[in-house]
Amino acid sequence: MSDYKAFLAKKSEIYATIDRFRAMRVFEKYKAFFGAKKIIQIIGTNGKGSTGRFLAQLLNALNLSVAHYTSPHLFEFRERFWQNGAVLSDEALNLAHENLARVMSEKDLNALSYFEYATFLAMCAFKECEFIIFEAGLGGEYDATSVFSKQMSVFTRIDYDHTHILGENLKDIARTKLKVMSQKALISEQQDELVLNLAHKIALLKNATLYKASQIIDENDKIALNAYAQKHSLPEFLAHNLCVSFSALTLLINSKEKALQALKSLQKLDLRGRLEQIAPNVFVDVGHNENAAAALVAHFKGQKFNLVYNSFADKKIFKILENLKPLIAKIMIYDYASERALAKKEIKNAAKALNIECEDFKTLKKDEKYLVFGSFLLAQHFIKENFETT
Repeated sequence: MSDYKAFLAKKSEIYATIDRFRAMRVFEKYKAFFGAKKIIQIIGTNGKGSTGRFLAQLLNALNLSVAHYTSPHLFEFRERFWQNGAVLSDEALNLAHENLARVMSEKDLNALSYFEYATFLAMCAFKECEFIIFEAGLGGEYDATSVFSKQMSVFTRIDYDHTHILGENLKDIARTKLKVMSQKALISEQQDELVLNLAHKIALLKNATLYKASQIIDENDKIALNAYAQKHSLPEFLAHNLCVSFSALTLLINSKEKALQALKSLQKLDLRGRLEQIAPNVFVDVGHNENAAAALVAHFKGQKFNLVYNSFADKKIFKILENLKPLIAKIMIYDYASERALAKKEIKNAAKALNIECEDFKTLKKDEKYLVFGSFLLAQHFIKENFETT
């Protein structure tokens, strides 16, 4: 029997068409195998990874058995699978693969997309955990993580992204994500009013209880949250994601006292690429869209960086660079291998229109500051090629 790496080698993360119902069809055939779990699904456009990991670390701080499934990964596929404070080993994932292959027919297993396979693999790998936190992929309604029954939905900020799949307007994008709302749900209040109104309408239609994160937090909580944020020098957007996670924890365990206990023993965020400082003069952030760009400008107000950048052709490059302009000394385009088309020409055109100096990346200089901003693939190549991975 092949191991999970050999199986993955036959699949691509990029596919031209998406079968929106395949994951559900497969789940319906094998749902007895997966059983009932306390699943929390994290859905949104920005902040899913850090919100999910903060929540996982908070639950773990209470000695509860918890797993976190996230995507994509920076260096190794197994980074997507975190359990009780550590990334799963190859041996654990191979065992999960063998169990999945024993249950599913070869035809069904082979038919799964890369992300669908990873999602079902997570359910096998995490079968002993009390809580499983699933980060949704692109959307919500047809996402592989949505086929399982959920104890809670957590919605981070919803905005424009992957419009070629999710829809060209914010209402369509939000509807696709919000339609998977479970009976208990929590939403970040950092939303367009349209998104909040739609969330409340869907909650009414589903007879669900929808909380805003700010409704859960009192003054004592704010003091503790601010203390953690200052201790770990969190930018505002990560501090907000921590607040959402803390609110979710409070709802899950129904104890403010235990939630504060978890917060006081919470360790540093165990997730790479979230405004990560990898050298005294180099920061890396995988936000890669307009909102993430605006959040960085707010955090680094008044500072200037060489922007190490590249982008897939389907991103709103002009808007991203326009948002980042207050931070940019010059743009340095970083070339790397990619199955998807990169937008070097479009970046140069946008830079010219915005009157920003633009050149190809050559080397790092100790006396200049750098902000690496873009996809996980850009961050992966930059770190591997310029720094030793740790």
